[in-house]
Amino acid sequence: MMAGGWHPDEDVTPTPRDVEFMAQTLEGRHGSHAAEVAEFFANLHSDRGDAGRSWAWAGVAKLVRQREQERAEPTQKR
Repeated sequence: MMAGGWHPDEDVTPTPRDVEFMAQTLEGRHGSHAAEVAEFFANLHSDRGDAGRSWAWAGVAKLVRQREQERAEPTQKR
């Protein structure tokens, strides 16, 4: 059970800013494994029936993968 007064009826949907922060934090702590860590949490929350948190973590994984792809693309000469 989470501390801090969380109630299961509360909306825990993160804002785009929250998702960005979560992605940056995972990338800083887990590097190239950040997307897999986010997917782990998405699956964990899905298995526990928490669709809102699962959806949020899936969004983080998607953002991390998009950023990885952007970094991997060769820079185009101007």
